[in-house]
Amino acid sequence: MDESGRKITKIAREAGKFTLKMMKEEGIGTAEFDFIHFIRHNPGVTQAKVREQLKIDKGAAARRAANLESKGYLYRKPNPEDGRSQLLYATEKAEQLKNSKASIESVFYEWLLAELPKEEKAAFLETLDKLYWRSKEQRRAEFCDVSKLVQSGSDDRMEMDGESDE
Repeated sequence: MDESGRKITKIAREAGKFTLKMMKEEGIGTAEFDFIHFIRHNPGVTQAKVREQLKIDKGAAARRAANLESKGYLYRKPNPEDGRSQLLYATEKAEQLKNSKASIESVFYEWLLAELPKEEKAAFLETLDKLYWRSKEQRRAEFCDVSKLVQSGSDDRMEMDGESDE
C-alpha cells in the first residue's frame, strides 16, 4: 500500500496547473512547450524527428513549428543532407522560456514551503533530497528494482483477488 497517498505526484500536478496557467498568459501552451523543449535538447533536429518523438501528425507538427517560429521561439536552417527538409533550432527567447517555467515553478514551491517552521522545512528538504537522488539512481539503473516490485505486486494483487494461476 502506498503510504504517501501519491501526494508528491498530486503536489507536482498542482504546480503544473499553476505553471500552465501562468505560461498561457505568456501565450504558450503545453504542446508548444513540449515542442520547444525537444528542440532545445536536440538542436538541428528535423520536423519529422520531432513528430516521431512527440507522436504528433504531420499537420500538427507543421502548424506548431510555424506558430512557434512566428512567435520567435525557433528558427529554421536548410538541411544540407536533404534539400526537402529544414533543421529546427531554439532561439534565445525559447531559452528564456525555460528559465521562465523554472521561475514559475520555484514561486509555487517557495509559496508552498513558506509556512513551515524552519526546522520542519529543513528536515523535509533533507528527506526530499534523499528521495530525489534515490529516484535518480533508479532511473539510471533503468528502474530495475521498481520494475520487479511492480511485477511482483501485480502477482500479489491477483492472488489477493483470487485470480492466481494456482
